[in-house]
Amino acid sequence: MAGRITAALKSFWAKEPVLVVSVGIGALALVSPFISPYTKYSGMINRATPYTYPVPLRDNGAMPDVPSHPCDPEGPNLEWLKNL
Repeated sequence: MAGRITAALKSFWAKEPVLVVSVGIGALALVSPFISPYTKYSGMINRATPYTYPVPLRDNGAMPDVPSHPCDPEGPNLEWLKNL
């Protein structure tokens, strides 16, 4: 099976090298996001960054999910990013 694929690739390379290179570049473009560490860390940063930021509100004690100050740390932190 591998011998047939190798023979087919060799003959295709001999006939149309530009197409072989373009298919190789396309395959690399499809595979590279899955093996890139940049994709992993950008996903981790996006999960830790909130979509909405807290609005300053006066806390009367009846809102436990609202931080008492807008700068209070809340949610996942980015300490792992500092340790890279």
